[in-house]
Amino acid sequence: MREQDSLYAQVADEFGAALERLARAYERNADERQALLQEIHVALWRSLPGFKGRCSIRTWVYRVAHNIATSHAVRSRARAPIFVAPENLEAIPDPVRHEPQLDRRLALDKLHELIRQLHPIDRQVMLLYLEDLEAAAIAEITGLSAGNVSTKIHRLKQVLTRRFHQRKTGHD
Repeated sequence: MREQDSLYAQVADEFGAALERLARAYERNADERQALLQEIHVALWRSLPGFKGRCSIRTWVYRVAHNIATSHAVRSRARAPIFVAPENLEAIPDPVRHEPQLDRRLALDKLHELIRQLHPIDRQVMLLYLEDLEAAAIAEITGLSAGNVSTKIHRLKQVLTRRFHQRKTGHD
């Protein structure tokens, strides 16, 4: 138990900020986001006795965290917007397209909103990419092939960039 607590403290310290970003990307509501983050931390702590070092601790943490976040998204789907494929993202109305200036926070909020609307696997791939993981590591976490991950990243970047700039300039 002591070893588990020590490893958890190390994981929480090293990956805490990334886990907060993950929760923010999956959950808009602040209270629900905190509940999701707590659920991720509990799942990580519980999972650590099963960690045998067959993958990096980083891969383990992201795999557990994304599984919990995806489960959360599925459970809350009834009250959340319907997930859409990246190519259909452009058809969604833009609620804030009349904003004259975007500061960094607003830009990040818009990006997170776009990412939240993706199917869970596309969301997971993009969030891991944004955490600077390479295709091979993302493949190990998601169970997809590295080639599939690379293709998804390329396609998602194009769609998100185009849609983000449409929102930014107010063009549909």
